Amino acid sequence: MSPTIRIAQQPEADELLGRSPLAALVGMLLDQQVPMEWAFSGPYTIARRMDADDLDAHAIAAYDPEAFAALLSAKPAVHRYPGSMAKRVQQLCQYLVDEYGGDASAVWADAATGAELLGRLLALPGYGRQKAQIFLALLGKRYGVRPPGWREAAGGYGEEGAYRSAADITGPETLARVRAHKQEAKRAAKAAKPVKTTKPAGTAKTATTAKTTARTAAETAKEAGGGGSVDTPSSG
Repeated sequence: MSPTIRIAQQPEADELLGRSPLAALVGMLLDQQVPMEWAFSGPYTIARRMDADDLDAHAIAAYDPEAFAALLSAKPAVHRYPGSMAKRVQQLCQYLVDEYGGDASAVWADAATGAELLGRLLALPGYGRQKAQIFLALLGKRYGVRPPGWREAAGGYGEEGAYRSAADITGPETLARVRAHKQEAKRAAKAAKPVKTTKPAGTAKTATTAKTTARTAAETAKEAGGGGSVDTPSSG
């Protein structure tokens, strides 16, 4: 029986996410720089425009790139950046064809541990660590894919009641809580950024003069000391 997914907040799109492993992977891939509902509705929109009731990795990988980009760009667009995301979706599908025979569920079907599954997700085109950990948490919390150590491998996203990502959405209320968490995280990150200061006039010239003076002193010391060196701190 397929799990009940409510990330897209659209019945048809969520139903597809519940029964299609590839739709779930593509939805997670699209989940950047757009609202989560928009991203996870994408797989349903793509399938419908391909006149199919599910996504097929072989068909997407073999699709003409320009035509596929146009398919994602048609209004309403699948993503804010449909051209670049069309390329990423095709790269993901090609990888699944090459490595898993086009079967998206094979990515996690026989993973022995959470760490192994995380490694497989990190190998997917377009999946960085954060995206891989969120998807791992989504698999564990919503799809029942729970190899030993899956919560630890998912990091903070694997915590119960975290409300940090798509993995924690079960309806409008939890969607609002996750969105509030993301907004707070953005505010905190913005507040933590150092304030840029304008350099006083003549700073660059003063620094250059200081470097020249130091270099002259070093050369003088070397000559006087018979070839000794002057140590300077490493830039790291």
